[in-house]
Amino acid sequence: MDLNLENIKLEYLSKIETISTDDQHEQLRIEIFGRNGKINALFSEIKNIPPENKKQYGADLNQLKTELEEKIKSKNIQKADKLTTDKLTSSVFGLPKIGHLHPITQTERQLNDVFLKLGFSIYTGPEIVTDEYNFKRLNVPINHPARDMQDSIYIKEPEVLLRTQTSTIESYLLQSHSRQLPIRVAFPGSVFRNEKVNRSNHFVFHQYQAVVVDKGITMKDLLGTMDLMFKTLYGSDVVVRYRCKYYPEVEPGVGPDMQCFSCHGSGCPICKYAGWIEMGGAGMIHPKVLEMAGIDPKKWSGFAFGMGLDRWTMAQKNIKDIRTLLGGNLAYKPNEK
Repeated sequence: MDLNLENIKLEYLSKIETISTDDQHEQLRIEIFGRNGKINALFSEIKNIPPENKKQYGADLNQLKTELEEKIKSKNIQKADKLTTDKLTSSVFGLPKIGHLHPITQTERQLNDVFLKLGFSIYTGPEIVTDEYNFKRLNVPINHPARDMQDSIYIKEPEVLLRTQTSTIESYLLQSHSRQLPIRVAFPGSVFRNEKVNRSNHFVFHQYQAVVVDKGITMKDLLGTMDLMFKTLYGSDVVVRYRCKYYPEVEPGVGPDMQCFSCHGSGCPICKYAGWIEMGGAGMIHPKVLEMAGIDPKKWSGFAFGMGLDRWTMAQKNIKDIRTLLGGNLAYKPNEK
């Protein structure tokens, strides 16, 4: 591990050992993992690491984060074990339930309901994946610039990394169901990229993916499905446009944009003064992707899309900074718009 990170680890392991109260535990947790905490600060400095050391540094930083998380959780468990039954009075169990589902979870469940009614299954997949399923099986060759654009976080170079897109689940799905067609599947999940954190981007974010493979599937089916999603979440008056876009895993590809929910098209910092917010990417599954999964593209066709679940949530809940979604200060109430 990088010497500086090793020293930071030893420093915080020592601090964790000295915790003796709930307040100390929470304060140290925020100091390490909070929005303005040490771990986020270290991730934001990755851009300053020399290119030849960046991937190893990223792997070391992820290891540091994991070790500190496990240690502080362990300390929490130890404190919990010290509670005696005489302190667990009936008044504790009589407390009313407070809080609410996270806004991303609420939006995710709304989309799940839409797709379940359309006959889709809801899948999940691993967050630690191999280069083959994250890139190669999605028609991204070794020297393709799309690899650089996604700025991956490698765990074991050059093969093992944190998934950069939920399309990775599509790779596994097409391979495992190549003899069980047709398929209609949706899958939400977290993805990870070495991004500079600002009001509209984060190094941890969420996507909502859907894949359909059947006979006679066309772009009309894709656009109709996405229109239904937009109208379900934002109402019949939502303004959406579709632009031709390039993605290696689809051909042709389209990018759905929604009129900015904050400025309604006049331009603001949220939409970078464009009046529109890019909500994801989509298109007809590339024949090469089907072939690599063992599916005959002359008999079968399909569409796939990956939507930025954080941005869909922000637009629906009128949240104007993506960093809010990973902070601990969400005051959103379920009945608010």
